[in-house]
Amino acid sequence: MGRMATQVARFVSIDPATEEEIEAFDIARESDVDRVLEAAARAWRDWRWRPIGERATVLHAVAATLRREAEVHAATITAEMGKPLHEARAEVEKCAFCCDYFADEAPRLLADERAPSDSPASFVSFDPLGTLLACMPWNFPYWQVFRCIAPALMAGNCVVLKHASNTTRCGLRIEQALHEAGVPGGVFAMLVLPNDRVADVIADSRVAAVSLTGSTAAGRSVATAAGQHVKKCVLELGGSDAFIVLADADVAVAAETGVRSRFQNAGQSCISAKRFIVHDAVADEFEDRLIQLSGELRVGDPKDAATQIGPLARADLRDTLVRQLRESVGRGARLRAGGDRVGDRGFYLQPAVLTGCAPGMPAFDEETFGPLASVTRVGNDDEAVIMANHSEYGLGGNVWTRDLERGIALAHRLDTGGVFVNGMTHSDPRIPFGGVRGSGYGRELHRFGIQEFVDIKTIWLPPA
Repeated sequence: MGRMATQVARFVSIDPATEEEIEAFDIARESDVDRVLEAAARAWRDWRWRPIGERATVLHAVAATLRREAEVHAATITAEMGKPLHEARAEVEKCAFCCDYFADEAPRLLADERAPSDSPASFVSFDPLGTLLACMPWNFPYWQVFRCIAPALMAGNCVVLKHASNTTRCGLRIEQALHEAGVPGGVFAMLVLPNDRVADVIADSRVAAVSLTGSTAAGRSVATAAGQHVKKCVLELGGSDAFIVLADADVAVAAETGVRSRFQNAGQSCISAKRFIVHDAVADEFEDRLIQLSGELRVGDPKDAATQIGPLARADLRDTLVRQLRESVGRGARLRAGGDRVGDRGFYLQPAVLTGCAPGMPAFDEETFGPLASVTRVGNDDEAVIMANHSEYGLGGNVWTRDLERGIALAHRLDTGGVFVNGMTHSDPRIPFGGVRGSGYGRELHRFGIQEFVDIKTIWLPPA
């Protein structure tokens, strides 16, 4: 791999709405990687000892810079991965909020904790690990980065970003924004690297830990590389979230929320509702509403304010979704709406609804990363739980019922990192985020997230 790394190559950003080339980027040489890692190692020697209040001031400045230049950042997101512009603006604001949150809360979340033992004076401290390698995806090209780096930087770590190849410009814009806001040189930097060189960076002694958001296959690869070098890693991987609608649910609200959850960001979200598991008693009504509402969504130019569904980010993503749809129909599912390509240019697909889905169909078994909703009917709560847990993934889930105690009881039975009762699954800096099983391990956000990449250190003092 070292010899391959010296070859010159480029990444090319393609506008998914027009299929036109936006920009090409040179891939980092081995000398570039060495320079960035060495700069991070030097910067950490100072950054780790900065008073946490100083780090907070810098992170607040990052939030202010994001808001001041929000239109530039949003336009970059839309151009590179096709997210409707109004969704891109909301993503930038969410990143700014995340920076402000951790700037305000980190002093409390990282404060020394008393841990009385055989000495009443012993305590626990939370010290930074060093340089974190952050491997981030394209679907939320700003938010995924900031939910990782905001707590990591506040904890006193440095971060090197390896972004997805098709959102390279987004990564470079983020780097520029942090430097404009006063983040010291070396504390944050981006490397333009292909996936097959990540293991070499993980192996470098100047990298202390790894955070990856991506596919389950990518998670296995990163976990293997990190394990070989005994380095901490957090993995936020795929999801096939179950959206359970019980017989006593408010079907109208559940269907409206389900459509937003499934088709936001053109369905390209690990925590979107993917498998709608609906009680027989309300299944007809729910399916009718789901089909109607999905058919009313406007697909089009993501720069148009009226657009609700933009293109998928790449041609291969659209092709994979079409394959999953067709194979599911071939195994007995019924296509009730959408599924057609839209227009002559761009990676568009009309939002699709499949009913009669069951285990053994790609729409049920696999992660469907795009505008495809699948509906499965069940007869009772127990069957709903069995179907929901019949998945290699365990990221999020939803339960819809008018009886909150029933919803809470069912939520405890779901094998996932989070369950939203009568609400849409979403990430928020104030609550932990992550999954189990094929959806990864570790947590981002909240107290648990900021304490992932620290040395939880016991300091024992002699009794008085």
